[in-house]
Amino acid sequence: MTQTTEKTRRIPAAGAVGFTASPALARDLQLVLADLVELHLQAKQAHWNVVGPGFRSLHLELDDITAAAREASDLVAERLRALHGVPDGRSGTVAATTTLAAFPGGERSTAEVIEAITNRLHGVASTIRVVRGSVDAEDPVTTDLLHSVVETLEKHAWMLGAAGREPRR
Repeated sequence: MTQTTEKTRRIPAAGAVGFTASPALARDLQLVLADLVELHLQAKQAHWNVVGPGFRSLHLELDDITAAAREASDLVAERLRALHGVPDGRSGTVAATTTLAAFPGGERSTAEVIEAITNRLHGVASTIRVVRGSVDAEDPVTTDLLHSVVETLEKHAWMLGAAGREPRR
């Protein structure tokens, strides 16, 4: 019989499942996922319907935000799957669980869009910050992923917000 010491390397048994998210971790990641999917949809809605001064640059920035939110939602969903959870990005689930306010229909001025999407970028980042502590307690690897998502969202919020204001004096 081999004695196990701290220096002995443990090899997982054949068929080992690996780390599995607790129900609380899966719920936290699902909440983040819903907000990211909603952000992706709202940024695209804004992209299609923005009008006014600075249209072209805002139109293009909204595409960048849409792509970032879509990529982040894919990373979060795939992380959830890697932890043996089941992500739900269906429209009904997203609409029922997102923390983001609904985006208004119709044409929207560049100023309205800048304010609305900047607020939503901060909103998703806030959702992540709310769940970060409990996620970190269970799975620091997932926390690293969430940190990178927050960094991206806050960069877009800064860039978008700067486009809609005058210098502070």
